This record gives sequence, C-alpha cells and structure tokens, in this order.
Amino acid sequence: QVPLVESGGGLVQPGGSMTLSCAASGSIGDTYFMGWARQVPGRERELAASINSAGVNYYSDSVQGRFTISKDAAKNTVSLQMTNLKPSDTAIYYCNFHGPGFNYWGQGIQVTVSS
Repeated sequence: QVPLVESGGGLVQPGGSMTLSCAASGSIGDTYFMGWARQVPGRERELAASINSAGVNYYSDSVQGRFTISKDAAKNTVSLQMTNLKPSDTAIYYCNFHGPGFNYWGQGIQVTVSS
C-alpha cells in the first residue's frame, strides 16, 4: 500500500477557484491512472477527472470546461485545478491512483462552495 497525501480544499465562494494536489509517497510504476473522485452524503462516489500515464484526460460532464487535471510523473503527483466553482461542486474529493495490481485512495478532502 502506498499512502496518498492530499492537500488543498476548504471553503470557497461561488465562482472562485481552488487547486487540489495529491502525492504518492512511493513508486506507482509506469502504467497508471491518476484521478479525483467526489462524493456527497447519500450519493455514490463519482469520478470527476482522471489522467493516465499516456497523458489522456477524462472529465465528467459536470466539470468539463471548468476543471483541469495535470500530473507530474517524476514526483508521482496529480493536481486538479478547479475554476468557476459552483455550490453543486461541494463534496469530499478523493484522490485515486490505480493500475495493474494496485488501487490506492486518499482519505478525502472537503471542498465547500458557499457564499
């Protein structure tokens, strides 16, 4: 198990921006997906964005055009830049790294969008 350390999060006003970061403390190999999923109470966890080892991105319809995911493979880190945040983006955000033989989750970080 490789711990994932998440940072960022907190309270932001509607229309504001925030960046989440996640770092793996160990090696994850050369074939992987890095992503951010989010969950609100009473609902299933949903994938918001991901990026794979080839640099191919995925965004859910609800964040497309507002969120940007990026990675630093050398540092085993992934970041999620969130802009034009909406109250509906309020959730616990979880970092996820997975690939052949592994599936790691962060502990989650709260993002609250409210005036």
